[in-house]
Amino acid sequence: MSKNKSNSPFVFSTNPDFKFEQDSEQVSTAAPAAQKLRLQLETKHRGGKTATVVLGFTGTEKDLEELGKKLKSFCGTGGSAKDGEIIIQGDHRDKLLQWFLKNGYVNTKKSGG
Repeated sequence: MSKNKSNSPFVFSTNPDFKFEQDSEQVSTAAPAAQKLRLQLETKHRGGKTATVVLGFTGTEKDLEELGKKLKSFCGTGGSAKDGEIIIQGDHRDKLLQWFLKNGYVNTKKSGG
């Protein structure tokens, strides 16, 4: 017995003009000037270590990871990019704010202690 691998409720249609519609909610990445990013300093759930978190990215997961890679390289430190946020190890809020403004992210704000 084969299972329905497409996660679709449709199995068969008797209508010869039936067109199967994919649920394609493609998220497009907003332009840098349209992004409303927030830089925040966090220490919770990180073993007491400080991390700068970039919140508010609108776009694909691939573009988020690409931006995260650029930021980690710029700061010369580690981090991660997933679930709509970029985590950079250490307090790099001032440095990242300058990078974002220089690269056209005009709606970037710094928050946190």
